[in-house]
Amino acid sequence: MKHSRKITGIGVATVAALALAGCSAGGGEEAAELDSVEIMAPYLVTNAPEEGNELEVAIEEEIGVDLDITWVPNSSYGDKVNITLAGDDLPHVMVIQGKDPGFVRNAEAGAFWDLTDYLGDYPNLDTTFPEVQQASSVNGKVYGIFRARDVMREAVIIRKDWLQNLGLEMPTTTEELREVATAFTEDDPDGNGQDDTYGIIVPKWPGTIGTNSPWDAIETWYGAGNRWTERDGELVPNFTTDEWLEAVQFERQLVEDGVVNADFATFDSANWNEPFLNGKGGIILDVHSRAGVLMSLFKESDPENFQDYVDVTGNLIGPDGELHALPTTGYSGFLAVPKAKVRTEAELRAVLEVLNDLNSEEVGPLLNNGIEGETYTLEGDLAVAVDDAPQTLKDTVMSFAQLGMNVTGFQGYLPKQPSEYEQEMYDKRKAIEASDLESAEFDPSAPYVSPTYVSKGAQLDTIVSDARIQYIAGQLDLAGLQDAVELWRSSGGDQVITEINELAGADS
Repeated sequence: MKHSRKITGIGVATVAALALAGCSAGGGEEAAELDSVEIMAPYLVTNAPEEGNELEVAIEEEIGVDLDITWVPNSSYGDKVNITLAGDDLPHVMVIQGKDPGFVRNAEAGAFWDLTDYLGDYPNLDTTFPEVQQASSVNGKVYGIFRARDVMREAVIIRKDWLQNLGLEMPTTTEELREVATAFTEDDPDGNGQDDTYGIIVPKWPGTIGTNSPWDAIETWYGAGNRWTERDGELVPNFTTDEWLEAVQFERQLVEDGVVNADFATFDSANWNEPFLNGKGGIILDVHSRAGVLMSLFKESDPENFQDYVDVTGNLIGPDGELHALPTTGYSGFLAVPKAKVRTEAELRAVLEVLNDLNSEEVGPLLNNGIEGETYTLEGDLAVAVDDAPQTLKDTVMSFAQLGMNVTGFQGYLPKQPSEYEQEMYDKRKAIEASDLESAEFDPSAPYVSPTYVSKGAQLDTIVSDARIQYIAGQLDLAGLQDAVELWRSSGGDQVITEINELAGADS
């Protein structure tokens, strides 16, 4: 039988509010009681979960509260959020997909609870990733419980057979990366006697500087920071540093030496795997999971020898002899609590108790893996997918994963890989991620929302990112690149720097 956290009516809520007046978070105030929690969340599959489905029932049995979930198609979710916030029928919890200007305005206007001083009271919400929580904040205030994603994903993926053919080792530094890329270009790594290979495969990147492109990775490895960095006590964009200039000169040299595909500025990222699979290019700088995808593709084409083609390492040591690892933001949106629905601190604590239970080790496998015996089975502590599970149930699990927070670490079972070799490589990737995390260069500006950047950011971003590509391609000289940085500054960039530092100073 479910235990109850019932809110018994406006009279009790009002009394609770009066009784708690003047109390601060962390004071041990008692929560109200809830029978149900209303949640609005997106779904990314064809159909929304049916009301009262077996996964929902299983979760409700664990948390002791009914879930009343409004599922909204992902394609229209942003519009639905705006419409809901403008109305008077809000849920207890809303999935917010990012720190867009609309959310920031609403949060700072008081539409959502500031959870900064509350989350430490709930063990499953008291994050073990403080840098990620800070990055997900709005000017240092936490308006939502972030939905954790892999913090470390950056990898160097290399043709294993080419390394072996040339007697080379996996690179550990940026200089060794250049040496391996040069050998892959000049030394006939596939042994066919033809000059038809090159080192690093780089696609046209859809994002600007600081969006984890291969160029961003190299620049972080060089010590330029991750998007922004601190210099002499001030936060500045990484492209204003000497290390960034050194890195882009290194990148330009790679292109001039012919060790990068000549069409890097136009090569469609949808085809990124093809040169690697076809034996034209030998190195990809991207996320760890691409290594798994490539292994699977080789397994399809050469099942007897697929283990011979792919190897992987993590972030590389830069010219200063230090490891500056490039992390992701570490989150994908967050769960926020609207004040229009949750009016008192007692009600807030009741909602946080439910979210604390949703992030427990008992509920985590339900959100992340589904129902044991139906969508997965366990082999040791690894999950094996049940292939013939009903598609509706698989889709339901994917939808409920949108409620997963995992702010104290992944609350579920990692997937068992199809073969011993693939398991070995998966474990290797996870070990690299854990090791690189110790040297992560987080973006120190991530929490702060500059008004000038909100209004001019799209225009400002393209100034330097376009110039970077033109410089790397040899279409712009170093003076022209530096002129672009100065244009960024005079077009509003200096004001952005001032505002970011004022916000950071106020938050410290």
